[in-house]
Amino acid sequence: MTRIVDELVGLGHRVHVVTALPWYRTHAIEDGWTGSWVRRETTPWGSITRVHPFPGDDKTNLVRRAVGFLGYSALAGVQGLRIGGWFRRADAVIAMSPPLTLGLTGRIVATMRRSPLVFNIQDVFPDAAIETGAITNRSVIAVARLLERVSYRCSDAVTVLSSDLGDNVRAKLPERFAPRVHEIPNFVDTAAIMPLDRLTSYRSELELGSGPVVLYGGNVGFSQSLELVLGAAQALPDVQFLINGDGAARSSLEAAAAHLPNVTFRGYIAAELLAELLATGDIHVVPLKAGLGRVSVPSKTYSIMAAGRPVLAAVDPDTAVPRILEESGGGVAVVPDDLDAFIGALTELLADPEAAEAMGRRGREWAVANASPAAVGSAYSDLLGRLSSQRALHSKSGG
Repeated sequence: MTRIVDELVGLGHRVHVVTALPWYRTHAIEDGWTGSWVRRETTPWGSITRVHPFPGDDKTNLVRRAVGFLGYSALAGVQGLRIGGWFRRADAVIAMSPPLTLGLTGRIVATMRRSPLVFNIQDVFPDAAIETGAITNRSVIAVARLLERVSYRCSDAVTVLSSDLGDNVRAKLPERFAPRVHEIPNFVDTAAIMPLDRLTSYRSELELGSGPVVLYGGNVGFSQSLELVLGAAQALPDVQFLINGDGAARSSLEAAAAHLPNVTFRGYIAAELLAELLATGDIHVVPLKAGLGRVSVPSKTYSIMAAGRPVLAAVDPDTAVPRILEESGGGVAVVPDDLDAFIGALTELLADPEAAEAMGRRGREWAVANASPAAVGSAYSDLLGRLSSQRALHSKSGG
């Protein structure tokens, strides 16, 4: 989302951002940001308003999470109305999900500012939570699905990351709403993330040696089948495995890996070190639990390919990531949650480093050609322009 803002600003838009105070890495407000529920910063291109996200580290406490989402959404909505003067007209409002509650927040802000609403879907909720078992209560599921449908219908446009997610959303809407769904993929900064030498200082810092390193980088949650990584580490004791990230499942995974000396865990790193982190891995894995391939697109895939590293994905067949890998030749995909298939594919990649390196080169070429920030920024700018023009014509006609 930061880069989308950058691209819109580069195209001449004035942008005001309402977001959360930094909290995600530790599920608590970070040092230096406490003491105020709202912080505002004026920028040359607009402003940034950061509000309290009411964080909690227990994802199983649905009541606590719901209260946090509602509190954040309400506070963000109030700040969205205050920017630049109460109810001042805007060309467009963009709201992002998850959390799903921001759909209604966006609608209220867009209505009061007399502007169209673009609802950006990163993961289809509640489908992802249902598939992982995070939500099982039928009443909660029913309320979430109702909120989902209402949010889609009250949006002037719904943007999704792939055709799979687009089909999912369209299936939940009357046919007349289908044109509101637009597919705009995520992207990667191929200028900032480039292929680097594999013997990085980060590798040395972690004492991973000069042998092959299999890397998972990103959210360590329950949607990711990281048990596959532990199973592969047990089967391949001479290979180093690095799980680099934080999330709700990390503590349980670390406990399960306590007997595996070839598995290293590290938390999130600074953004400017991302290229070095990606270069540290010889093979990157993108595991996603069965059923989630059509409701979520792991955007880390683009970054891995930009870094010139091969991808081993364990994702539902005929969904976005396997299609990208097949089209680009940048990696291989196996069915999700199948440890034998995962270990087999990983063993083949490790046995032929030259073939793996060739996959990395092809992935890099695809990322440069197909996943540039400029293309995605232009797609959003064009969509906002069309919506603004449609609203102006509608107003002139008295509709």
